[in-house]
Amino acid sequence: MNRFHYVYLLRSETDPERTYVGFTSDLKQRLADHNAGKSKHTSKYRPWIVETYLAFSDEKKAREFERYLKSSSGIAFARKRLRSVPA
Repeated sequence: MNRFHYVYLLRSETDPERTYVGFTSDLKQRLADHNAGKSKHTSKYRPWIVETYLAFSDEKKAREFERYLKSSSGIAFARKRLRSVPA
């Protein structure tokens, strides 16, 4: 069975301008971890919701895409193509 690897974009519900990009093989558990304060990078802005996620069958490609989304050109791409307008 193919296992998927996810690149995800989270949005803070308390600060809708705040987003976070990550990688995981278990999206539901990773979101729960973020919302439980288990990540020092996201604990201050919880709770989080999943804004966008992409599933990859190739782990290497998923990690490369996550790295791209964290670059300056990837941030611009995500703002234009992957994020919705905050409420």
